[in-house]
Amino acid sequence: MDDKNALDSRLSGFHKKSLPERLAKLQSMLGLTEAELWALKPEGSLGLETAGQMIENAIGVFSLPLGLATNFKVNGCDYVVPMAVEEPSVLAAVSFAAKMVREAGGFEAETDGSWMAAQVQVTQFGAPDKANTQLLAHKEAILALANSVHPNMQKRGGGAKDMEVRLLPAPEGPRGEPLLVVHLVVDTQEAMGANLLNTMAEAVAPLIEEITGGKVFLRILSNLADRRLARAKCRIPVPLLATSEMPGEAVAQGVVQASRFAMADPYRAATHNKGIMNGIDAMAIAAGQDFRALEAGAHAFACRDGQYRPLSTWAQEGEELIGRIELPLALGTVGGPIKIHPGVQTVFKILRIQSVHALAMVMASVGLAQNFAAVRALGSVGIQRGHMAMHARSVAMAAGATADEAPGIAQALVAAKDIKVDKARALLAALRKGCP
Repeated sequence: MDDKNALDSRLSGFHKKSLPERLAKLQSMLGLTEAELWALKPEGSLGLETAGQMIENAIGVFSLPLGLATNFKVNGCDYVVPMAVEEPSVLAAVSFAAKMVREAGGFEAETDGSWMAAQVQVTQFGAPDKANTQLLAHKEAILALANSVHPNMQKRGGGAKDMEVRLLPAPEGPRGEPLLVVHLVVDTQEAMGANLLNTMAEAVAPLIEEITGGKVFLRILSNLADRRLARAKCRIPVPLLATSEMPGEAVAQGVVQASRFAMADPYRAATHNKGIMNGIDAMAIAAGQDFRALEAGAHAFACRDGQYRPLSTWAQEGEELIGRIELPLALGTVGGPIKIHPGVQTVFKILRIQSVHALAMVMASVGLAQNFAAVRALGSVGIQRGHMAMHARSVAMAAGATADEAPGIAQALVAAKDIKVDKARALLAALRKGCP
């Protein structure tokens, strides 16, 4: 892999360049081929023939804006991060947050191994203690059978490594049958692992039935990938938080109070975590990841102690604001659309990431940066000032403004504090008539 320190992720003035200028800069900076650059364009990305092979009943393709988040430094390495998202202000906010963190030294991140669990549900198993003892006695045979369906994975050092037996209370109460669940603990290496896990679970089901005398129903992975956590951390000197309107200490207090609110209240925590997933989902979609699995895992992890809580926390320690995030990130650098979708292949070229662990560390940092941008605004000037300024441009376009007309109309909407399509149409009509 190239030395990431050779890349400067700040891309000063990138947002002021025209689209052709941005593409030219990207091409020269990363050595993209014409084919890789073409894959970023709607006409060159996912073709109808390929789309028809990816899903059933395909009728076309659906595009989202693809942008670059700048300024990221993670573990001393620079990254520019492609993100696919329709919501205004996401790219601007995360790039601003990453710039502030960069000035303070950047993000520190780490990951666990690529461990996932496949679940096999057993019923009609008789005495729970006896079934548990029998299963554990045949543990090695069950693991060997699971690995037999993916021998190459085992040769590479991955595969089924452990087995656990869980006994859960009956949801109907004491009169119901307890749930016996066998977990295969699998090292999926560079794969997200869904198909691998499901195949293994189905392969061992008949043997588990034979051992317990019971009947197996569900055989499927769990998207609560709590053995596959990613963590990121940042330290920001309090004076660096100062704005033209507020001192750094006041901004820090606002961020800390936002974090306390989310820890105490699930209603707030849900929106807190949505802000994190704004960044993670956008990066995941661009990189061809299963963002639905990421959402499920993140939100399940958020309520692991019985109350839904934030995935990130902020605290002031001395003269520093400390941000931390921890969440499950089941990602892959192989499989799925990664080798099929030409746009996703170009995204990986831009990211310059070949390891699933590096991908997870950058993604966790993106989530923390997105969260910081939101809580910083909420704890100071409010979220709407920046968001509505970006939203105004979309409103202008919805009213029929051209790309040249939209910036002026958006500015007028913000000045009038009336960001509505009807107002934009009136402004546009006046502009085209030459009215002042």
